[in-house]
Amino acid sequence: MKQNRNTKNILERLEKDTILGAEGYVFELERRGYIKAGPYVPEVVLDFPDAVKELHREFLLAGSEVMVALTYYANRNKLADVGRENDLEKLNRKAVQIANEIAKEGDALVAGNICNTWMYDPDNKTTSSKIVKKMYEEQLQWAVEEGIDFVISETNDYLGEALIGLEVIKNLGLPAMVTLATVQREKTRDGYTYDEACRILEENGADIVGLNCDHGPATMFPIIKKIRRKVKGYVAMQPVPYRTTQKTPAFEGLKRYGKGSYPIALEPFQMDRFALATFAKKAKDVGVNYLGLCCGNAPIYTRAVAEALGKKATTSKYSPALELHPMSQNRRQKKDKKFVKDWELI
Repeated sequence: MKQNRNTKNILERLEKDTILGAEGYVFELERRGYIKAGPYVPEVVLDFPDAVKELHREFLLAGSEVMVALTYYANRNKLADVGRENDLEKLNRKAVQIANEIAKEGDALVAGNICNTWMYDPDNKTTSSKIVKKMYEEQLQWAVEEGIDFVISETNDYLGEALIGLEVIKNLGLPAMVTLATVQREKTRDGYTYDEACRILEENGADIVGLNCDHGPATMFPIIKKIRRKVKGYVAMQPVPYRTTQKTPAFEGLKRYGKGSYPIALEPFQMDRFALATFAKKAKDVGVNYLGLCCGNAPIYTRAVAEALGKKATTSKYSPALELHPMSQNRRQKKDKKFVKDWELI
């Protein structure tokens, strides 16, 4: 294993403050034209590595304290969907190398990444579990050899699959962050409430537990509060930055003009940076320890969250100064005392 370049690991940092992460790489790189919507396989790591480096760098400068290696859906099953199973090892190693390269430009940790495989079958648990475990083992062995600080196992639909990932991570002796997907309203696909599933993960050695993806902040908060009450350790919350509702709590169900908007027509539901800053403050207040945004995230949103948390972001140098805009009400106030503050106009 390569030497860890950081003086403080993820758990030591969490003891002192909320950690800000940034995800949503796959969605953002698809919006930039480098990933095919549908399979969402990160071929960009090999085809356009500079695009991956640039997005890592933008998130780093926006305040992210973790560079997550772009190995989401970089498993054997998904790469086979696009005919690139022979690139499995090369892609996984390259993704971690890129994350390490950019992390060294700041004081960032590097996270290895595994996710739902679509191969786990609770009705054929013994056989499918062996397949999933092998997939996780090969991905993470390469990640460890290239150098990572901890592992994020994310977007887990099944508690059973999450526990397999957790076992593999702990066998490698690394801190484990395990988050569940919330596409279903109340429970995981194998029938556990999300707070109970997180309790079980914690009891089995997960250092950080929580939720990512599917739900926006408004509909994820009630579940996170239950999880915070149920578990003793660190809690992670990484919602999608979209306006989900109690009627449609997961963004996969959002519709416009009677048609489904997921996954590539979600812009009308995008939250603005001010709403996301408010979310960040509320999340910290309810005891969230690891905070970030998932699919739909962009560097500007990460910066808004960083600033709301009182964290230093290099690109805060370029934060809005709307009083300098030619049409700003503040600029005109010398001539017209009946002005409206900039923030009231937004």
